[in-house]
Amino acid sequence: MGAITEQQLEDGLAQQRRIDAQLGDIFLAEGIITAEQLQQALAQQHGMGLTDLTAQPPAPKMAALMGVDLCLRHNAVPWRHFGDILLVAMSHPHHCDALKSERPDDGLTVLPVLAEPEAVRAAIQALYRPELTQQAETRVEDVYSCRNWGQVQWRRHAVSVLLVAALLLWAVRSPQSLALGLAGIAIVTLAMSMALKITAAGTQLWAEIRRKPPEDAPDITPLRLPRVSVMVPLLREKEIAGALIHRLERLTYPKALLDIILVLEESDEITKQTLARTELPQWMRVIEVPSGSGLMTKPRALNYALDFCRGSIVGIWDAEDSPETDQIEQVVRHFHTAGPEVVCLQGRLDYYNSRDNWIARCFTIEYAAWWRLIMPGLARLGFVIPLGGTTLFFRRKELEELGGWDAHNVTEDADLGVRLARAGYRTELIPTVTYEEANCRAWPWIRQRSRWLKGFAITWAVHMRAPRQLWRDLGPLRFLGLQLFFVTALSQFLLAPVLWSFWLVSAGLLPWLAGAGAQPVLIGFFAGCEVMALLIHMAAVRRQQHRHLLPWTITMIAYFPMASVAIYKALYELVLRPFFWDKTEHGVSAPPCIPAKDPPAELPRPAATGS
Repeated sequence: MGAITEQQLEDGLAQQRRIDAQLGDIFLAEGIITAEQLQQALAQQHGMGLTDLTAQPPAPKMAALMGVDLCLRHNAVPWRHFGDILLVAMSHPHHCDALKSERPDDGLTVLPVLAEPEAVRAAIQALYRPELTQQAETRVEDVYSCRNWGQVQWRRHAVSVLLVAALLLWAVRSPQSLALGLAGIAIVTLAMSMALKITAAGTQLWAEIRRKPPEDAPDITPLRLPRVSVMVPLLREKEIAGALIHRLERLTYPKALLDIILVLEESDEITKQTLARTELPQWMRVIEVPSGSGLMTKPRALNYALDFCRGSIVGIWDAEDSPETDQIEQVVRHFHTAGPEVVCLQGRLDYYNSRDNWIARCFTIEYAAWWRLIMPGLARLGFVIPLGGTTLFFRRKELEELGGWDAHNVTEDADLGVRLARAGYRTELIPTVTYEEANCRAWPWIRQRSRWLKGFAITWAVHMRAPRQLWRDLGPLRFLGLQLFFVTALSQFLLAPVLWSFWLVSAGLLPWLAGAGAQPVLIGFFAGCEVMALLIHMAAVRRQQHRHLLPWTITMIAYFPMASVAIYKALYELVLRPFFWDKTEHGVSAPPCIPAKDPPAELPRPAATGS
């Protein structure tokens, strides 16, 4: 290529033997050559012509000559048509034979011309905009999607009015029986919720106690490291974009195998202007999601960007995330050693601003209990894992077979976790940590939590459309575990005011409606639940990095009432705005300063055997 020294060539060839990347891509990622130099060298090597798709894009009528799936698979686009000759612009010359064999025989002779990869991608986006937009919104089968909720608004409104009217009528005719009925439901679901949390946390703590010290095991790494794509959805991110890019630059995985995609909405001028002032490395690119039916959600953006991912492993980070620098290596190793039924890996989340204020401290305590005790315990019990929205990694083939994400579900992560389990796949937890910004202001916290609770309700309703089929897909244990998780998560916040009334009764501020003998039993039960919740939170923050939060665990009783405000907001939106995405604001707290791990002097030694 002229720009490469003999030593650089030797180093590149040595690296190519260990990673699944073309030699030119290695030099490009290392900054040794430019994209223009690479295209010129490939054109000369393969005897192909070069074209500039930016200056000479394909005409709209060319879309009829090749299907969008074929174009996406080979990063190619029909460019010009002369008689029985079809010129196809492509970025990878070695895909030419496969493209010709997969294309229907219509009498046209395909001749390839070379174009820059991002120019081909942009041409595909422009040429097939309607198809790609529609696919992003409807990837998931109807039976597993909530998108038809928007078509039956009158039914949702009518049911809501009837329910409210029935409750009001009940309250007028027999207020005491209504109070006792709601109290009974609240007490039973509280008992179920605490039983689930105690069992899960206890299972995980017992496993940690019995865990043997790790032995020195061989470092099992694939013979050739795979390409990994990670999508980072951005929306109105004025403050976070620069810091995000700086944090991702610290990743130690070979840059030639990294494909970081910053996903933003076509109409998001704030983020576009921010990124325009930022120089992106070669292994980081931007994909704009076109406007469609008016829907604007994270899962829709992920579905759209999934078509343009280059890796066999696909991950997700959020805008404020700061992953551990060796996170991708851990993911690759775990997928390599796991069975084919493991198609999803979930990392842990932690929060870098846990000292900012009281809400930030409580948020960190809550999720320390979730990520370090309850979720691992649920996994050990064999229950369905409701995924988090970030630090998720998938085998791409299986993710696409499942239909990606439900574009209309505002907790697309929890829904995908259920669909994975229903399809017979497994999610495993890995110890790598991603640091996030804890939501530390009251109203933004309520808005975020209302979106989660609304999504939980939608997810439960969608999968309970056919409860018998759900039972058959999951089996009895996981079916019951699913009911426990979703029903108690919703009912506890919905009926929390009913439970608070018992404390007012014990203080003599409200009359006691049940039998006199039940009062001390119930007060003892409630006190016991609070003590158990306190112990779980204390166990979650017992280690050194969270020990400063121990004194604050006793204040969690004052933290959760915000979720009751959130669920009533969620109920309102469930009826009137089920697909509304109430975005979480980022960049309020200062970004973290997480020590980077030294990159390896050489790539990890691969295992002698393995796929």
